[in-house]
Amino acid sequence: MLSLNERALAIVRNMVVESEALELETTRLGNGTTLVDAGVNVPGSLEAGRLFAEVCMGGLGKVRFCEIGCGELSFPAVSVTVGRPALACMAAQYAGWAVKVEKTPSSGAYFAMGSGPARALFLGEPLFQKLEYRDRSEVAVLALESRSLPSEDVAGWIAGKCRISPERLYLLVAPTASLVGSVQVGARVVETGLHKMLEVGFDIRQVISGFGTCPVAPVARDDLRAIGRTNDAVLYGGKAWYTVRGDDERIESMTEKLPSSASRDYGTPFYEIFQRYGGDFYKIDPLLFSPAEVSINNVATGRSFHAGSVNLDLIRQMFRE
Repeated sequence: MLSLNERALAIVRNMVVESEALELETTRLGNGTTLVDAGVNVPGSLEAGRLFAEVCMGGLGKVRFCEIGCGELSFPAVSVTVGRPALACMAAQYAGWAVKVEKTPSSGAYFAMGSGPARALFLGEPLFQKLEYRDRSEVAVLALESRSLPSEDVAGWIAGKCRISPERLYLLVAPTASLVGSVQVGARVVETGLHKMLEVGFDIRQVISGFGTCPVAPVARDDLRAIGRTNDAVLYGGKAWYTVRGDDERIESMTEKLPSSASRDYGTPFYEIFQRYGGDFYKIDPLLFSPAEVSINNVATGRSFHAGSVNLDLIRQMFRE
């Protein structure tokens, strides 16, 4: 079985070699873990964000930069092409690992949202029972969305959860409010639609391929505002196309539920929604987290289905704040 971690590591090694050009900083912790700072103490770059996103997908996705029109305006964007979507997006890219380490003898408590193929070694989420996949790699690659860098103790804790030695662990860190953060969240446009399919009970193993486009949100002044902008980019400006093999009736009924507009919380900037629920993600309607527009082609019958549309007003607002 293919190894998502091994595929991701090939990209990370290139990032390490090109770290100066990419405006990254690479260090080796005392226990041997390789740490790549992609925006905490360094600026990072658009290209670093593109590679960061491909690492998150375990090397099964390609990210490119493009421009998309929005009425009289045009914005920088990413286009994402995904092969083996169930593995690339859900076994790797999905931010399903809440890395929470209590205070240790040498550092304080640490929290970050973890994405990437190391999740397929940890297997700490019920999701992997549905995917029927686990990686057998002896190396682990984890991407952390955080404003702070993990300590040696935190790296050791993560390595232990992945059942590998710390010197075989590679950690990439980027805050939401950074160039890398804006790019890598936008590159989740295909993943969010796939996760929505799971939420409505569709077998995502029937999804053959995915393609999506999403605006790259302007970098915000702080991480909370950045969470708002990056989510708005996907929820109100993201488009996703999927190729599946299945039953037309089932696919048609599912498609109507996939766009973010199917949610009761749709239509308000995400920052305001987040504030409305007291900063608690779990109180937000889970059906909100998906692209603005979704199209599905069923190769079993040749029929195609479509739902949703880009919200031009909210995308304009995001770029004019």
